[in-house]
Amino acid sequence: MAVSYKDLGLVNTKELFKKAYDGKYAIPAYNFNNMEQMQAIVQACVETNSPVILQVSAGARKYANGTLLRYMAQGAVEYAKELNKGKGIPIVLHLDHGDTFEQCKDCIDFGFSSVMIDGSHHSYEENIALTKKVVEYAHAHGVTVEGELGVLAGVEDEVSSEHSTYTKPEEVEDFVKRTGVDSLAISIGTSHGATKFKPAQCTRNADGVLIPPPLRFDILAEIEKKIPGFPIVLHGSSSVPVDKVKMINQYGGKMEDAVGIPEEQLRKAAASAVCKINIDSDGRLAMTAAIREVFTKTPGEFDPRKYLGPARDALKELYKLKNENVLGSANKA
Repeated sequence: MAVSYKDLGLVNTKELFKKAYDGKYAIPAYNFNNMEQMQAIVQACVETNSPVILQVSAGARKYANGTLLRYMAQGAVEYAKELNKGKGIPIVLHLDHGDTFEQCKDCIDFGFSSVMIDGSHHSYEENIALTKKVVEYAHAHGVTVEGELGVLAGVEDEVSSEHSTYTKPEEVEDFVKRTGVDSLAISIGTSHGATKFKPAQCTRNADGVLIPPPLRFDILAEIEKKIPGFPIVLHGSSSVPVDKVKMINQYGGKMEDAVGIPEEQLRKAAASAVCKINIDSDGRLAMTAAIREVFTKTPGEFDPRKYLGPARDALKELYKLKNENVLGSANKA
């Protein structure tokens, strides 16, 4: 039996993106797989008064079960009200990197308020046909759709590509018009995962920290000219904080040459047509660093609350800083 996202207290992205575009900020899109991640995301966004997009990947649905994730999202709506003295924040439940019509349809019928159909691995015409099919079904249920043009390199969950392909500005107007999508994910140099770039692609500063190649803001500017006022999405936008990587390595991890997207470049993007920025790897790093510290300092610990609690707290603090200093979404709920 199909469930409407409205019955779960969720919203779609339409009005959120309009406000973000006009206000020159981006809505945070944070992935979650379990209760602690959901708690941290909601706490961070309530404390910063930010709208939020709860993202679920295909891998997360397999790991945590689609039904459980749906009820967790519904619980997030009520949890936000509880934390905020009865006043909630706008929460979207979004499918990240859906790759088939059936998968998107299933999520829509499960109560998702937004879905992404990623047809970027198909030919241009096949991408259009698949995206349009999803849009027609989604819009009939009041659900918004994110499409994608261009390919990001890197690996995250079940999304993997060896090479990136920049979005072609000359294609975006035709794609948007023929598919009817509500937002468009583009490729301008971001990348999935914690090791986004090979050392040969980067330079090193005086402290030996890898500096990645800059984002292609020239491509973004051309896209804005082609589809003025249209919401743009950036995937693979974790900054891979140096302190988290060092902490992981200090407590027994091994993450060599991990490098992400500089936060000042993401802030610049958020002040443009980019209305949604996806962040996942940074959250994984923050939680892993906190858990490794607990296990190293108290190796006899076996109560999950004693290591998942600190991990949740570390994730919350990270996301609060993202909302305030990077995305600009604080006080926009």
